[in-house]
Amino acid sequence: MTIEAIAVDIDGTITDNKRRLCYSAMESIRQAEDMGIPTIIVTGNIVTYAYATATLIGCSGGVVSENGGVLFKENYNNNQVKTIVDRTYVTAADEYLKETLGTTFDKHISNDNMYRLTESVFYKTITKDDLERGLKGFEYLDKLEIYDSGFALHVTDKRINKGKSLKHLCEENNINMKNVIAMGDSENDEAFLKEAGLKIAVGNAEEGLKKISDYVCENKYGDGVKEAIEKFVL
Repeated sequence: MTIEAIAVDIDGTITDNKRRLCYSAMESIRQAEDMGIPTIIVTGNIVTYAYATATLIGCSGGVVSENGGVLFKENYNNNQVKTIVDRTYVTAADEYLKETLGTTFDKHISNDNMYRLTESVFYKTITKDDLERGLKGFEYLDKLEIYDSGFALHVTDKRINKGKSLKHLCEENNINMKNVIAMGDSENDEAFLKEAGLKIAVGNAEEGLKKISDYVCENKYGDGVKEAIEKFVL
């Protein structure tokens, strides 16, 4: 297998459990970049956060953010952010939850939602079951997906996911998905791992992700990313 690109999640994959960037992941990604192999950041975070992370690390492959809702890459799409879906169903869900959750809605919803273009995110001060109960009876419930990233809960439009948008970005940049190595740790990473030619779960990954992966790292977090890059790329 000829590796054309690396696709990697942020939280819990290139960061530790406190969301601190792992030096080991950064160093190995830069080594791959120096060999001409671009890294694509694939995350549930907002596009500005993802782009800043990619820039500081030295990733040149672009970013898939908001679980596939938003794309950005330098010298792609006229250097404009590409929004894959609108917020119609998600915004309606927010309004519904404001009624069902009442005054606790503002307590649980993330303070970065003002920057989100396609999804809404809630702190883990509320559970996934609580959100599902809050959305019971919602007219467009079948249009939504609720992801638990391990760090937050994401209410996302079902028309998109990390996998579809990564494939879209790769195809438009002449990268064959069969030659992409993908690495993640949580349930919202499953979609983009399934699209890749080589599926990697870091050592701290959820069991469901490990089951669909071609290789499970012995090491956790960024040390797992380093392990995989050294084994399959460098």
